[in-house]
Parts: sequence; C-alpha cells; structure tokens
Amino acid sequence: MKYRRIEETIPQELLDNAVLLCSEDKAHHCHRRLVAEYLAQHWDNILIEHLF
Repeated sequence: MKYRRIEETIPQELLDNAVLLCSEDKAHHCHRRLVAEYLAQHWDNILIEHLF
C-alpha cells in the first residue's frame, strides 16, 4: 500500500460511504482491515466499523 501510494492514487471521494467486505469472521484476520487502517492514517474523517 505504501509502495503503491494508494492514499494518493485512489480519490477519497471514490470510497465515500464505501464498504470493504471480507469473509473473515474476526477483524484481526481481515486483510481489508489493513487497507482501512492504512487509509485512516492518511485521510481525515475515516470511520472504520467492523460488521459482525
């Protein structure tokens, strides 16, 4: 993610109200969690909510 600079190449508006889905039942196993947390470090006003 850092190498690809996804925070610069993906417009934040594209992911406005987006949901990243995963089949893992626990958030700590989810690779999409890593994407969400990475973007939250680089973008303002990011809400991460894990759905169970």
